[in-house]
Order: sequence, then C-alpha cells, then structure tokens
Amino acid sequence: MGRAPFLLLLAAAVAGCASKSAESAKAAADQPPASAPASVSEVAGPVIEHLDAGQYVYLRIKTAKGEVWAAIPAARIDNGTEVRMVNPMPMTNFESTALKRTFDVVYFGTLAPAGSGAAATTADPHAGLQSAAKVEVGQVTKASGADARTVAEVWGQKGSLAGKAVTIRGVVVKYNGGVMGKNWIHLQDGSGDPKLGTNDIAVTSQDPAATGQTVTIKGTVATNRDFGAGYTYAVIIEGARVVKE
Repeated sequence: MGRAPFLLLLAAAVAGCASKSAESAKAAADQPPASAPASVSEVAGPVIEHLDAGQYVYLRIKTAKGEVWAAIPAARIDNGTEVRMVNPMPMTNFESTALKRTFDVVYFGTLAPAGSGAAATTADPHAGLQSAAKVEVGQVTKASGADARTVAEVWGQKGSLAGKAVTIRGVVVKYNGGVMGKNWIHLQDGSGDPKLGTNDIAVTSQDPAATGQTVTIKGTVATNRDFGAGYTYAVIIEGARVVKE
C-alpha cells in the first residue's frame, strides 16, 4: 500500500474514534449525576431508626427501593411504625445543627393520615414543615419609621421596594429554624387578602423566633426568588433582624 492511501485510512480511523468518544461524552452528560436525589411522589415504609432534633424528628425509613432519611415536624414515632410521607422535598448535603450531622439526602415533608390518598401539592414549600396550631392574628399596630410597611403594602409595592429595606411589625404564624442555613419566618399583621396570599410575608433571618410571638423585623425586599427544592417566592424579606416584644 502506498503512503497516501495509508494516511487516508489512518485519518478515517482517528475520525471514527473521535466521533465515538464525542457520542460517549454526550451520553454521559445526558445522565443525571450519581449524587442527585430521586424525584419521588411519596416515601413509605417502616421506621427503622428515629432521631429527635427539637422541632423535627429524623426517620430512617425502609422503602421498597432502599433506606432513606426523612424529616417531619416533631412527633412521637416508634421504630417499626409504618409511615407514608407525601410530596417529599429532597435536600442534598443537609446539615442538621441540632444533630451535628450532615445527611447526603434527606426528604422533608409531612406524614399522610393512615388510609388517606395522596395529598394535594401545596403552594407553600414550608407548609409541610409546620407543627404549630393555627395562630389567630388580629390587627397589629404598624411599625414606625420612614421604611415601615404593612404586609399588604409590601405585596402591593413589591416592584418599587425590591432591593430596599423595610420594617414590618407582625405576628409569627410559622417558624422553621436551620433550613438551608437560615431561619424561616412567616409574618402576618391583619392586613392583606388571605385568598390572594397577600396577608402573609416570608422572612429569612439568622435570628430565632417562635410561633405566636409579636416581632418587628427589618430586612431587604427581594422579588421572584428561587432557592431551589421548591423554595420559590414572589416576594420575600431577606437578611432580617428580629426584635421581639
């Protein structure tokens, strides 16, 4: 074989190998990372271990597809109890400050009543993490100062308030501590429309609070915030300082 034909064959072989390598790389890229949590509609099975952590209890559940960790509002759950969690929200590399432990994957949610069907998905990603009874909120006196706003005013002025500091006085109706490195507070002050959701404002803070407390918070308004894992807000107050009364 002459030199020219040989070189042509060699070039074709190299091109073929490169094409196969590119196809293999594309196929690998199309696969989800091994560490990605599975998207599931429910987590069900017997509890084989439970760890109490204040506001939450962490359950190691033996499901049909293997063992998983789940976290629910504080409750008495004995080993061997059959449980079913609906609409679980997976969190990767989640650190529990109470347990001083990091979970590769833990599913947050609530347990379905025995014999019930699948629960409807809620628009509030924190609704599944609440264990407190409903808090009755009357008309709360508005905070003082140039940046003072009611909950309804923040909703109504969210476009012009984005990136600006506001002060709100209200009642803590929901509280979740240590989720994604933040404390999550829901405030109401008697203003706004419950049907539209403008009566409630979400707040993130490093300061603690408790359900039922009347507090004054000062933080920065942010709009259309997506924290991932279902944590999406049209308006939220971030980095707030909390003053308790």
